[in-house]
Amino acid sequence: MMAARLAVCQFTRSSNLLRVKPTTWGEIRVSKLASQPKTAFRRKPNMKEGFDTRSKSLKEILMEPAGETAFVIGKGALAGASAFGLGALCYYGIGLSNELGAIDKAVMWPQYVRQRIRTTYLYFGASLGITAASAMATSKSVTIMRFMTRNSLMSTMGILAALVATGMVLHSIPYTDTFGTKQIVWIAHSSLIGTIIAPLCFLGGPLMMRAAWYTAGVVGGLSLLAACAPSEKFLHVGGPLAMGLGVIFVSSIGTFFFPASTALGAGLYSMSIYGGLVVFGGFLLYDTQRIIKMAEWSPEWSPAYSGQSYDPINASTSIYMDTINIFIRIVHILAGGGNGRR
Repeated sequence: MMAARLAVCQFTRSSNLLRVKPTTWGEIRVSKLASQPKTAFRRKPNMKEGFDTRSKSLKEILMEPAGETAFVIGKGALAGASAFGLGALCYYGIGLSNELGAIDKAVMWPQYVRQRIRTTYLYFGASLGITAASAMATSKSVTIMRFMTRNSLMSTMGILAALVATGMVLHSIPYTDTFGTKQIVWIAHSSLIGTIIAPLCFLGGPLMMRAAWYTAGVVGGLSLLAACAPSEKFLHVGGPLAMGLGVIFVSSIGTFFFPASTALGAGLYSMSIYGGLVVFGGFLLYDTQRIIKMAEWSPEWSPAYSGQSYDPINASTSIYMDTINIFIRIVHILAGGGNGRR
């Protein structure tokens, strides 16, 4: 599942953002009539001329100029999910639920549980800082930016392979409190993601700052909702979220082959952006409660214990990838789909 999140991050970053304003049949007809020379004698046009009575094939329907329907549906789904999240935050935040939330149980946590959660979020914040620094450094390198902005399938697959490889190596190395191999791979992994999202800097610093603040608000609100809700409320939605991630993954790949100026491409783009924002918001709720559960139930490490203890780096990677995917989609939405709206 983590590999799929990494892949969605790469494919969405590289997706085509150009949207062409659809031209209606009436506009085409008027432009044709306006371009015809005026003559004294003109044959009376047949009412059936200019009208195609042949039914459109499925290919013609999918490849016709895009309208606003797909984006209206995507925005509606996002608005509905936002309203649901805000309502749930108010419900659990003011204590209307009969069950205790994680924030209520925090006073009863042992010291090692508090330390685990604190360390996890310290790694989470440090990962975001490393990613931001890497993106800024990459944006100043002409050679690296030229390579990162290639939309060839080979370069994209190469970057994706490096991203998945570093993620798998990171999760396979045991965690130690001292600075070691796992921390080095963690820095390399966060830096690589910063390099991948660096081309977004072409959209401008003010837009990126707005997206960062909006992302902070979304992540903060969802994290607070997960903390106020009953401790296992969102742990049962892992299956539906995994299926939604599969749909987002396929949609993100499809944007490589179908431009957003077509009906099919617009639908795939809307699914990848708006649907992805909803799915990764759900993953943030799920991963936040999963971290709390793991911190509570993972055994303490001791020389006599040979099993796997709590790993704050691996735990922070999940919410880190959720945040990166949310940030990328907010940048796309603020950019207006590349049609010039800011």
